[in-house]
Amino acid sequence: MDERARHWQYDELPGVDLLRARYVHKTFVRHTHENFVIAAIADGVEVFHHGGGDQYAGAGALALVNPDTPHTGRAGVPEGWRYGAVYPSADVVAEIAAETTGLRGTPGFVSPVVDDPYAGELVHQVLRAADEGNALAADTLLRVAVTRLLRMNGGPMPRQEVRTAGARTAARARDVLEERMACPPTLERLAADLGTSPFALLRAFRNAYGMPPHAWLTDARVRRARRLLDTGTAPSEAAVAVGFTDQPHLNRHFSRMVGVPPGAYQRERKNVQDLG
Repeated sequence: MDERARHWQYDELPGVDLLRARYVHKTFVRHTHENFVIAAIADGVEVFHHGGGDQYAGAGALALVNPDTPHTGRAGVPEGWRYGAVYPSADVVAEIAAETTGLRGTPGFVSPVVDDPYAGELVHQVLRAADEGNALAADTLLRVAVTRLLRMNGGPMPRQEVRTAGARTAARARDVLEERMACPPTLERLAADLGTSPFALLRAFRNAYGMPPHAWLTDARVRRARRLLDTGTAPSEAAVAVGFTDQPHLNRHFSRMVGVPPGAYQRERKNVQDLG
């Protein structure tokens, strides 16, 4: 059974990424998104690790992940899963929530899986409208879908206050890795510079960000590579700029987090710009 995926943008839906895919053997490693994930399963089953356990989303269900929330993804049945997804930014969701719900603060989703075929069909209709260049329909349907899901499964996202000494150390370590992304220190050096031990830093970092420093760094590199690709940087140059040894390394990690190779990702962005 063939795997296929398209990850694109539609100029009339600013702040929203779009994806349509069928995966059978694809495995998404632990990663995060800057935007919300609203994935409508058309058939098959997706399993994703989220919040300390495996979540199962079958046909008619939606997988919902808040920004900066670590999660994975894989097939839950031999035939894999087919789905459509929209990735609205936090600003887009906050704007919709303020207009159509009573949620206060920064809105988010409470449960990672919701069984709602109607909302799932709305997501697929957003993708079809974007494909057809129907801006009015795409914008309307997106707002209706997000409103429905927030009213059904929304709540204020908890603020992550850095209170403990371990959390403060983890935040400082994250800042160092962000600054030295292309040439990061070893865990031992990083811990020594921060006045702690390697295992204490590893434990604090995992508690704060849901993954160890090396996994967080790979995730951050892919995020930065996406931004570079969006601005027209060649994949080979983006790979070196973010600290991968070469483009094949970027290709592998990018595909395991975004779902498509960086070249295909960038071509879709270029197509959008050419049509604009």
